[in-house]
Amino acid sequence: MNNLVFSDENCPVAKISKVVQGKWTMIIIYLLSGGTLRFSELRNKLPNVTDANLTKDLRLLESYGVIHREVYPVVPPKVEYSLTDMGKDFLPILDSLNKWAEKYTAE
Repeated sequence: MNNLVFSDENCPVAKISKVVQGKWTMIIIYLLSGGTLRFSELRNKLPNVTDANLTKDLRLLESYGVIHREVYPVVPPKVEYSLTDMGKDFLPILDSLNKWAEKYTAE
């Protein structure tokens, strides 16, 4: 019998689950896979998300280095979001999850 005790500090899957824990995080990554978007464009593509939740998930993804937030010094403020290299590296995983979800939601 395996006597190892689970520790999320030593488990790569547990660590990465923190990155995609938000309700909208994987959808945001998917939307940004099509290119750079402004906050309002993301909000329009996600009509069921509140501004607060979208902001929370964007900040989470930015803090983990999955997305880049570019602020332009103009009035009114202009902020754009794009995927970092790490975010782009996640796209094949997201595609695999999508295929898995399609397979098992069809049954």
